[in-house]
Amino acid sequence: MKKIRKIIIVIAVLIVVVFSLIGGAISDRLFGYKILDRYFPRLSTGLNTITEQRVLNEESVVIEVVENVGPSVVTIVIEKEESALNPFNIEFGPFGFNFPDTNSLEPEIVEENIGSGFIISDGGMVVTNKHVVADTQAKYKIITKDDQSCQVDKIYRDPGNDLAILQIEGEDFKPVELGDSSNLKVGQFVIAIGTALGEFKDTVTTGVISGLGRGITAGSLFQSSTERLDDVIQTDAAINPGNSGGPLLNSGGQVIGVNVAVAAQGQNISFAIPINIIKEAIDNFNETGQFDRPFFGVRYRIINRDVALMNDVPPGAYIVEVIDDSSAQEADIQEGDIIIEFDGQSIKEDFDLATLINKKKIGDRIDLIIWRDGEQLNKQAILQGLSQ
Repeated sequence: MKKIRKIIIVIAVLIVVVFSLIGGAISDRLFGYKILDRYFPRLSTGLNTITEQRVLNEESVVIEVVENVGPSVVTIVIEKEESALNPFNIEFGPFGFNFPDTNSLEPEIVEENIGSGFIISDGGMVVTNKHVVADTQAKYKIITKDDQSCQVDKIYRDPGNDLAILQIEGEDFKPVELGDSSNLKVGQFVIAIGTALGEFKDTVTTGVISGLGRGITAGSLFQSSTERLDDVIQTDAAINPGNSGGPLLNSGGQVIGVNVAVAAQGQNISFAIPINIIKEAIDNFNETGQFDRPFFGVRYRIINRDVALMNDVPPGAYIVEVIDDSSAQEADIQEGDIIIEFDGQSIKEDFDLATLINKKKIGDRIDLIIWRDGEQLNKQAILQGLSQ
């Protein structure tokens, strides 16, 4: 019996010693204690090697991804004609300068880096954000990593997904590999590449996925347009104006999102459109040659129950704007109307028109109940296609 007790005691002491060493190792690594370095130099060296190996592995992942994907990331450049004052047309008078009228202003082509993009086919198809190329009157070109300049021949815009596909001159481009955004996890490692601030080409940043399923309103520092986007990826990878349209990559170098926006109110809060949304749009584009999908055509604000009671109106979607020649206009929806019910669903605070429309097909009939000037009206809308 005594021998068994001694054996138990010896085992307990050994367990305490082992766990003490492990705890000391952790403290040594985390807090910089030098106890292990003094008494257990070999153990300390081994732990340092493991830590360094982990850092080197992460660095190797980033370097490999950047080397493989970097040549497929491009800078979007806008070319726009602006009037410039010719200084030789300014006359000196007795009371100062006499400036010529606006008819004497000379036009000049101004170029500016406004965003990023990535190549998805060897034939020169480039994905970027729609808000990056929102100016339909301007011309665009792209600059590759090796400073090759390629003119944009055609632009296909999809404002519903803030997506645009650019067809550029040339061939034998290196396309990216598109990943799968359906099973992303919060905490997953990500890499972003783009032209930060429209100035610093091929900028690489890293981070993690901070959140999923976010809803945002996105726009561009260089353009005046904004878009409402739902179900986007939040990341803490540093993304700046000019990164819009660039790829968000996983550790395997696959594109899992399109960088779209940064939160102006905070730091390290950036957003990307999930690549599966882009893949669906691209598949549709490859089949039809255009982004053809259902479109209702309104901007609205939700009136919740409290606001409705205060203003003696029913809760619902208050119409702020009706797009010309849209399904909503054809159905006689007007600014100031309140949509109470949409396709059999009562309008609540979490109402999301875009999600409902995306589940429909072109030509589907939608039943609406609206409130106008104290009267409840029944309307029907036939969803039209939208191609830009």
